[in-house]
Amino acid sequence: PSNGDPMAPYVADMTPPAEERGNFLTAMAIVGILGCLSFIVAVVVGDLVVPDHDFVADTISDLGAGQYELIADVGIYSFSAALVACALGASHAHLGGDRWSWALGGLAFLALIVFLVGARNEYGDGDEEGVVIHVYLVYALGLLFAVVPWAMARGAGIVGRGWRIAFRWWAIVWALAAPVFFLVPTAYDGLYERGLMLVAIGFTITLSLLLVARARSL
Repeated sequence: PSNGDPMAPYVADMTPPAEERGNFLTAMAIVGILGCLSFIVAVVVGDLVVPDHDFVADTISDLGAGQYELIADVGIYSFSAALVACALGASHAHLGGDRWSWALGGLAFLALIVFLVGARNEYGDGDEEGVVIHVYLVYALGLLFAVVPWAMARGAGIVGRGWRIAFRWWAIVWALAAPVFFLVPTAYDGLYERGLMLVAIGFTITLSLLLVARARSL
C-alpha cells in the first residue's frame, strides 16, 4: 500500500543498490580492453608514420610532438578511458574491503594522470615554458601501477585464486622494472618504455577480464 505516498510505487520497483549487474561489468571490461588495444595500435602506427622516429631510442612521449601528435594523443586518451572503465567496473563489483576502496581511488588517479600526460603536451618538443609537471606525473604513475594491483589482489582472489596471483605478479614485475627505466641509456630507453607500457596494459586487461569473470559468476 502506498499510504498516500505518490512515490511509493516507484520506490517499490527500485533495484537494491548492492545488486551487481553482469551486463554493466561486461561493458566496462570491453571498454577497458578496447582502450588498451587502441593504445597499442596508436603507438605502433606512430612508430611507423612519424618521420625520423626511432622506437628504440625515442620514447612514446616523443610521438606526441609535432605534426602527428594526434596519433599519440588518441592512444593516450583511449588508455585513460580504459582505466576509467575499469575503475567504474571495479567499484560496481566491490570485492576487497578497504584495500579495494583505496585501489579504486588509485585507478581514478591513474586515469587522470594518463589524461594529463596527453593534455599537457609536455613531450619531446623541448618546450619548458610554464610549469612542467610531466616528470611528477611519471613518478606518480610509477608508484600507482605498483600499489593498485597489489591492493586489489586479495579482493581479486574472491573470484579465483589465480586472479590474486596474477594481480600480485603484475605489481611485482612493475615494481622491479619501472625504476630501472631511469638507469637505461637514452639510446635504448624508448624500447624499454614500450616494455613498461605492455606491463601497464597487461594489468589493465587482466582487471578487465576479472570483471568478465565476475559477471559470469553472478
